[in-house]
Amino acid sequence: MRKFVIICVSMFCIIGAQAQNWDINTLHKINSMDGKFVRNYSKVFSRSAPYISVGVPVAMAIYAGIGKDKELLKDAVYIGTSVAEAVVLTYGIKHLVGRERPYDRYPGRVHPYSTESSPSFPSSHTSAAFSLATSLSIKYPKWYVIAPSALWACSVGFSRMNEGVHYPSDVIAGAVIGTGCAVVNVYVNRWLNTWLFGEKKKTPGLVY
Repeated sequence: MRKFVIICVSMFCIIGAQAQNWDINTLHKINSMDGKFVRNYSKVFSRSAPYISVGVPVAMAIYAGIGKDKELLKDAVYIGTSVAEAVVLTYGIKHLVGRERPYDRYPGRVHPYSTESSPSFPSSHTSAAFSLATSLSIKYPKWYVIAPSALWACSVGFSRMNEGVHYPSDVIAGAVIGTGCAVVNVYVNRWLNTWLFGEKKKTPGLVY
């Protein structure tokens, strides 16, 4: 039994070391892409994440209020709460894990084009972007919504690595959290709609 435990612990350490090597090696390659186009691309998309993630549902809610469009308002509430849930969950995990930023952990290999005060894992920009992209795609399952939304979310994730502020694993985790929150919130939102709009809960399904 003792030998089995030792073998399991050793394998876990080896796998963990290999994963960490992949993380920093991949980040180093992406962070080293310092051409003018790539840098400007990353700068724009990295900084766009908070504004677009908040701005889209807020704009939808305002437009719905002006036009007295109840269905659009429900969509705005769903999308807004999906993003909010993803961000809250992400920040909770950040402070629970407390992972050091890559530019602090590897100052000789990672150049930060911007700095952050919060822990590294997972990426909140990426989780918000993927939550917005997924919730928009669920509500409006058309190629002209899905394609640009997915491209924008992926670009945000890439930009965070190119900026040197996140490991690939941070970005992947953020994407999973954001996507998951948008999917789960479809069901949570039924209860919210009952409370806000006095509607009866509907049968399960992603699109309703």
